[in-house]
Amino acid sequence: MNETRVSRIDPPRDGTTWREGEAPELPRPRGIAGWWRVIRRGLPAILVLLIGVILILPMRGIEKLFHGPRRPWSGPHVQLVCRLVLLCIGLPWRREGQALRGPGAIVANHSSWLDILTMNAALPVFFVSKAEVHGWPGINILTAVTNTHFVIRDPKFARAQAEEFAARIRAGHRLLFFPEGTSTDGRRVLPFKPTLFQGFLDPELPKDLAIQPMSVAYHAPAGSDPRFYGWWGDMGLADHLLAVLSAPRQGWVEVVLHPPVPVVGETRKTLAAKTRESVRNGLDTVLLESDNRA
Repeated sequence: MNETRVSRIDPPRDGTTWREGEAPELPRPRGIAGWWRVIRRGLPAILVLLIGVILILPMRGIEKLFHGPRRPWSGPHVQLVCRLVLLCIGLPWRREGQALRGPGAIVANHSSWLDILTMNAALPVFFVSKAEVHGWPGINILTAVTNTHFVIRDPKFARAQAEEFAARIRAGHRLLFFPEGTSTDGRRVLPFKPTLFQGFLDPELPKDLAIQPMSVAYHAPAGSDPRFYGWWGDMGLADHLLAVLSAPRQGWVEVVLHPPVPVVGETRKTLAAKTRESVRNGLDTVLLESDNRA
C-alpha cells in the first residue's frame, strides 16, 4: 500500500489524533423544501420500523416454537425492514462479495447509526453492542428489531456472556462486532481491540468457526463533506438524523464482504490484525476508486 493511501485511512503519525480535527458542520433543514424532505423521508421510515417491530414480536414466538433459538424467519424479516427504511430515506446501497457459510461472525468498521440499516440490508446479522446503547432513544427501537446482543463491560459477567455468545453462534446467528470500539468519520479504520476477539477462542464454539471481515464505505452526496454520513465525536443524534433526511440529494453506500479468516490456530491478537487489515484495505480501495472517479 502506498503512503498516500495509508495516510488517509490510518491515524496520523505525528502524535496527534484524528479526532482533533474539526467535525463537519451538520447542515440544518432549510425552508419548506428542507423540512418537507424530512417529513417525506422520515415518516415512512418510522412507519416501516413500527410495522416491522409489531410483526416481529409474534413471529419470534412462533419461530421459537418450531426452530428453538435459531432465527430462520426473523433474520430475513429484519433485512427486509432495513432495506425498506433505506428506500424511504432515499439512500441506495450495494453489496460485493459472498456471505460466510458455516458457523462464524462478522467484524466491520463503524461509522454511523446508519450501520444498523446498511449492514442488515446487505445480509441478516445480529449486532453486538455495549449495554448503554439499549437505553438510547430511537436507537433502542433499531436494536430491538435487530435482536442486538448486548455486552456488559464487567469481568464478573465475562463467563456468562461468553456462554451466551457461544450459544448464539451454535444456533447459527451471524453476530457482528465493531472491534474499533467507537464510531469514526467513515474515512479510516482505527486499531481493532484484541480483547474483543477473546470470545471467538472459547473451546465450546464450533471447530470450523471463521470470522468474516466487512468494509462499509459511505459516499457523501455530491458537493458535501466526504464525512457527511459519519456520526462521531460530540455529534447529536437528532442533528445528524435531520441532516441526512433533509439532504437535497443522497449519496450511496457500498458493503464489501471479504474472505473469512478461520479461527483455528489464531490468537486474539492475530485475529484482530488480520481482520483489520482486510477491512482497512477494503475501505481504502473503495474510497480511492471513488476519489479517482470524482
